[in-house]
Amino acid sequence: MGSIALRRVEKTYGHGPKAFKAIQGVDAEITDGEFVVIVGPSGCGKSTLLRMVAGLEVITGGEIAIADRVVNRLEPAERDIAMVFQNYALYPHMSVYDNMAYGLRNARVPKDEIERRVKKAAGILELGTLLERKPRELSGGQRQRVAMGRAIVRQPQVFLFDEPLSNLDAKLRAQTRLEIQKLHRELGITSLFVTHDQVEAMTLAQRMIVMNAGRIEQIGTPEEVYGRPATTFVAGFIGSPPMNLIKGTVSEAVFVVGGAPLALPGPAPRQGGELMLGVRPEHVQMDPAGPWALTVEVVEMLGAERLVHGRLRQEGFTLRIDGTLAPPAPGQVLRVGASPQRLHWFDPATGARVA
Repeated sequence: MGSIALRRVEKTYGHGPKAFKAIQGVDAEITDGEFVVIVGPSGCGKSTLLRMVAGLEVITGGEIAIADRVVNRLEPAERDIAMVFQNYALYPHMSVYDNMAYGLRNARVPKDEIERRVKKAAGILELGTLLERKPRELSGGQRQRVAMGRAIVRQPQVFLFDEPLSNLDAKLRAQTRLEIQKLHRELGITSLFVTHDQVEAMTLAQRMIVMNAGRIEQIGTPEEVYGRPATTFVAGFIGSPPMNLIKGTVSEAVFVVGGAPLALPGPAPRQGGELMLGVRPEHVQMDPAGPWALTVEVVEMLGAERLVHGRLRQEGFTLRIDGTLAPPAPGQVLRVGASPQRLHWFDPATGARVA
């Protein structure tokens, strides 16, 4: 069983008043065979957490278990994991075959078993015709497949991916995402994948761990995280363009933004005090009778759709419209609105979801 358990995991660099806590009591459970993506901005601690699971970073506090075995004090080679790095880490003087076989030879695996595993992995990754080539003769996408093949032949309990697609161009990233999805369906090995790219996270993950400043903001399926973000951070980070967030005050069932009332399609979840209203750009509709007046500033053409950026009560606001529609002109005022079911409410003091 290749499950992973993170229990109050901490990582602190330095000592005394200058100590920096990079990971702050992380708890998570990854079940056997699950594909989980850790996503967050640069510096949030996602790669540090992955390296702690791999044994490349010493854990400061808490407990990490792989397949129900606590691995805090085990060396990377003893953890039964295989890691795929961002920079491929291939031996330039070795052929593709030798790169994939190297770890097995060091482990003294019989020659015929090495050949069987390498050829099987090469078949899965469509590398069969490239086994005699050197890394310099391969494209970036092919090198990344060799790196994945080297991990596959190990037959580990857990795969760890540390931003493996960052060095690829957009087209290759999309192709390699598909290959990783097919690979997981075929092998069913527990996988922990780190990325700062929300598109990678949304398309690859069975569940996502959204991190910020060393803490977990939310754990859930892509649909849960996108549809019901737990905090304003998640709402602003997941989604492109991000969710519109407007801070205001609820007074006598009226939402006041910048001193002016903003009509609501339904009652706010609580009366009195400050609230943050959230609505995704694709959930805003143009409507001649709409309650909100949006002053257009910029329109972006993205092919099948357009993004209309403007001001709503002096707050930045974006809506997504069909690309076949005539674009509004800068300075034009659009009437827009959203249904009550599409509104999200957050506490501006804590960032936590209210409704």
